[in-house]
Amino acid sequence: MKRRSFILGAAAATAGLGAHFATGSKAAAKTSSSKFFFGASADGGHNYRNTNFKAIDQRWHRQMVKYFSDEPQGTVVIDTNNHYLYWIWENNTAIRYGVGVGREGFQWFGRANIARKGRWPRWVPPEEMKKRQPGLPDSMEGGPNNPLGARALYLHNGKGDTGYRLHGTAEPWSIGSNVSSGCIRMFNEDVIDLYRRVPVGTSVLVLEHISDRS
Repeated sequence: MKRRSFILGAAAATAGLGAHFATGSKAAAKTSSSKFFFGASADGGHNYRNTNFKAIDQRWHRQMVKYFSDEPQGTVVIDTNNHYLYWIWENNTAIRYGVGVGREGFQWFGRANIARKGRWPRWVPPEEMKKRQPGLPDSMEGGPNNPLGARALYLHNGKGDTGYRLHGTAEPWSIGSNVSSGCIRMFNEDVIDLYRRVPVGTSVLVLEHISDRS
């Protein structure tokens, strides 16, 4: 299969830093449910609730799968259509993670690289998002309730910061959905795992549809 090439949408870049503030009343109602959490873990001076994976559909669990791709080993490939992130392993395999992606009007695709990584990162909503949601803070320090979760991987391309991140979430029920403002969200446990595996400089390819490769 020929390698596909895509261009990051410049207009969509202003929608970066997908945050859980935008997920609406249904998500707010779900936060009162305890079924998605079980116990807590300490990490980097913070305590965060563990995801109760028994309450999560098996297809969104982290797992090793067969995967055929033209991309080299170590590349991160994201299937936004099917809500999967693949970290390409050897011998036509990959570690597959379930993800949440951009909702209608905020999808993006293309090539980038991980320019830097952050543990319990600070969140600064872009001005465009603050205009849409006037109640947002100017910034939020890192912690369990921060929209970026436990880790953030910052995506840049030839023009600089794309405004998009791979990051954790305090809303595990949102994985497998179109919910963000363009960023790729993961279970906190999964973004911690990916953070450990991928070095700065890792290539990232976001595809519109790759179901025929999985």
